[in-house]
Amino acid sequence: MKSRYTLIVCLVTIFLISCNSNPGKHLFILSGQSNMVGLLPEESFTPALEAHFGRDKVIIVKDAHGGQPIRRWYKDWKPLQGNGPKAQPDLYDSLWIKIHTSIQKENITTATFIWMQGERDAREELGDVYEKSLVGLYDQLSADLERNDLNFIIGRLSDFDMQNEKYPHWTLIRDIQVKVAESDSRFGWIDTDDLNDGYNRKGEKIKNDLHMSEEGYIKMGKRFAKKSIQVIENLK
Repeated sequence: MKSRYTLIVCLVTIFLISCNSNPGKHLFILSGQSNMVGLLPEESFTPALEAHFGRDKVIIVKDAHGGQPIRRWYKDWKPLQGNGPKAQPDLYDSLWIKIHTSIQKENITTATFIWMQGERDAREELGDVYEKSLVGLYDQLSADLERNDLNFIIGRLSDFDMQNEKYPHWTLIRDIQVKVAESDSRFGWIDTDDLNDGYNRKGEKIKNDLHMSEEGYIKMGKRFAKKSIQVIENLK
């Protein structure tokens, strides 16, 4: 009887160890406009995550489109007043198709949404509804993923137009991004102020550019990965 009990205990222990050694995969969703387009995950983002979690434990989904406002993702977007532009969330639909396809039959341990966008809304002076839209987009994706533990990492707009001369709501949206990112322990943000100097992918010299340099995109990927890992590990 004792030997049978010992055998059962051993089998249960082996089962639990097996379960703990295969906890599932970490999903990372990257979206936004041109500065997210310029980020190539394979350069620095994916390698950093695979080095930490394991190559077979990471799923990367990226869908980004240059020059697009947040209303192309957020379904309930509305202007502060008047008729204004309308929500046209077709880019969210294309993102969701990629996500859904990538996670079918997968056990997802954590999900992290990484967002690099806001330039277009700053140019169109739509900062007054950006906070509501940003939080709304996060809630929208959380609901579709059926998760209440979605992590959220935001790339703050760079120092391209700190005087708000070309993009009137530039600093307003920067401040909103930080405010949202610091409102929840599952959220975070990265600084991009030093990433838009140097040489772009065409070999042209840039300074405080709207877009990041070639080296800047590599650093951005590393920062997004580092912040994602930090948020995930801190919540354990």
